[in-house]
Amino acid sequence: MTWVDFWALIGTLNGEASEANCQRLAEELGSRSVADIVGFAERHAEALYRLDQEKFGALPVADLTDRDGRPFPQSADHFLYTRCAVVAAGRAVWESVFFDVDKFAPYTSTEHDAEWLLYVPDKAYELATGQEWDRSTRYCFETFSNKDGWPHLQN
Repeated sequence: MTWVDFWALIGTLNGEASEANCQRLAEELGSRSVADIVGFAERHAEALYRLDQEKFGALPVADLTDRDGRPFPQSADHFLYTRCAVVAAGRAVWESVFFDVDKFAPYTSTEHDAEWLLYVPDKAYELATGQEWDRSTRYCFETFSNKDGWPHLQN
């Protein structure tokens, strides 16, 4: 799947990875070939992997503070879901955050929980084949997997 095709499919979310939008995307993708589903999963994993960087992960949650009023840090899971929200927002937003970290910051808000986007390829595969998918992709999208994005964690 090309990046153009991937972003066109992401565009069907209308900027929001709600459960309903992600279900609709999974149904659209599930009506396509298994090769397209795998291609979507690969592009999605790579898009998330590229965002897995300390400059984004070190941002606090936009709408939370601790008891003392200090910024509340993102957990690894929250950061993953935030990255999903940035992808769901579309290509222009995704590309822009690499040039301006401040454009990433609003997506750390708890209002932007986009976890549902993670499950789209698996749901699509199941719809297409009737089987669960034991998926692996070239890029790992889990937080801290992009070693170049977290240079201080390198040994």
